[in-house]
Amino acid sequence: MPLTASATLPNLVRGQARRFGERPFIKLGDERITYAEAEARSARLARGLLATGVGKGTRVGVLFPNGPGWVVAWLAAARIGAIVVPLNTFYKPRELGWVLAHADVDTLLTVSRFLGNDYLERLETFAPSLGGRSALPLFVPELPRLRGVCVWGDTGERTWTRAPHALDAALAARDEIDDAFLEAVEATVAPADPMLVIYSSGSTAEPKGAIHTHGAVLRHSENLNAFRDLEASDRIFSPMPFFWVGGLVFTLLAAMHRGASLICEEVFEPGETLALLERERVTIAAGWPHYSKAMRAHPTFAQRDLSAIRGGNLYDMLPEALRPLDPELRSNSLGMTETCGPHAIGRMDVDLPESLRGSFGRAAPGVEHKVVAPGSDAPLPADEAGEICVRGASLMQGLYKVEREDTFDRDGFYHTGDGGWLSEDGHLFFQGRLGDTIKTAGANVAPREVEVALEALPEVASAFVIGVPDARRGQDVAAAVVLERGRALDAADCQAALRRDLSAYKVPRHVLFFEKSELPFTDSGKIDKRRLEPLLFERISDVRRAR
Repeated sequence: MPLTASATLPNLVRGQARRFGERPFIKLGDERITYAEAEARSARLARGLLATGVGKGTRVGVLFPNGPGWVVAWLAAARIGAIVVPLNTFYKPRELGWVLAHADVDTLLTVSRFLGNDYLERLETFAPSLGGRSALPLFVPELPRLRGVCVWGDTGERTWTRAPHALDAALAARDEIDDAFLEAVEATVAPADPMLVIYSSGSTAEPKGAIHTHGAVLRHSENLNAFRDLEASDRIFSPMPFFWVGGLVFTLLAAMHRGASLICEEVFEPGETLALLERERVTIAAGWPHYSKAMRAHPTFAQRDLSAIRGGNLYDMLPEALRPLDPELRSNSLGMTETCGPHAIGRMDVDLPESLRGSFGRAAPGVEHKVVAPGSDAPLPADEAGEICVRGASLMQGLYKVEREDTFDRDGFYHTGDGGWLSEDGHLFFQGRLGDTIKTAGANVAPREVEVALEALPEVASAFVIGVPDARRGQDVAAAVVLERGRALDAADCQAALRRDLSAYKVPRHVLFFEKSELPFTDSGKIDKRRLEPLLFERISDVRRAR
């Protein structure tokens, strides 16, 4: 469907239901829905939300794993003009509560549990005043903007508002909220209206909420499809969470534009994932590099029929004729939450010349780059390294609760904090974060957040967290810990304690103990993390060799 002035989610979901109807859209386990079912189920949920007072501009949190439930909840809220706040299923109580409060979430749509995570317990831990209340609207001091929590799944003995029954009941009392009324509401949604506030950890301990509009999200996701040959017949496997912009824009919406099918799974296990790829006749297989290596090493790999796979970045899954001779000569993409996914991209199925080894492609359609000296707005010459800046149609409208003048420079560019350079012909080369944000297996980790959690342990006097290179995950989170005098703590107990407060990917894979005198500090008394990295990497290597 060509995206013109009608680039809004209600137009897209209705249009794709007409075009692709009974074609499978998304599958998780035994649950499958077609494009027509996604439209019908989200329409009914949208009408139920309208009956409870949700409308244009209402902030709706969505806390689901990848699958039909996430898609229906997102479509229902966004098609009536509500602003969706996708929530990370890894969030622990403090993280979940902070984002709900900062985003001013009015209505939360959530599953009760996922992979052993009890989200209702986490809500009550952060906001004890909730206490499993079922009466709406809610008024609780810890989350003063929250008016409703609708729960899918078993709530046990707790009296939470259960969905979709409660929403159906609200809808049954309002005959006027029929299909015609829903269409009238959808007609008020414009491409310039905010659709999403997506949070990423950024380079500080506090997450940042990037505001993206219907038009920017839909047009950018369609533009990115020009760099790969997706077809309606494709069956796509990707573990990238929909609550991150990569999973939403580069996977879910990419498939939706083409009428393709998405195959989801709850957790990666090499043998089970191989069986899924074979059983579902997946044609596009994507994931993180360690997925490919783990499946290639699985004892059943040679017996699997993966002949349907024709594309994706899990190169070991591709037929021999389609595998790159050198993966480093395949273009990657570079993006971030603030830029609605990739802002630089190239063809991922074409080998690059040696001169472009490591290139991340050119600017995506509608995007401009400049590279500046950190702290400056003036562009640097070609091939000179500095800070990458981005401007264009897919760039966020702003950061939630941050002044515009504190977000963009005077020319409207966003300074990404990424280091790199532009070649003479516009190819972008990425060096790494200018700050100290850790990128581990696709997730951003703010070191200070982990340091604060470590220093809250009674045994810890001080802690310093950095990323160390890892061949599979890009970086591992590593911590140098100084203990209080006379206290004892081992790495396993330290990690176990951190798992109570931090998402799993933030917990350091390496916890190493030092005397303060062993660590490098600057003349001003600050830890010198540039010198700390080789020190930690050498100690980690020694531990590995000793095993």
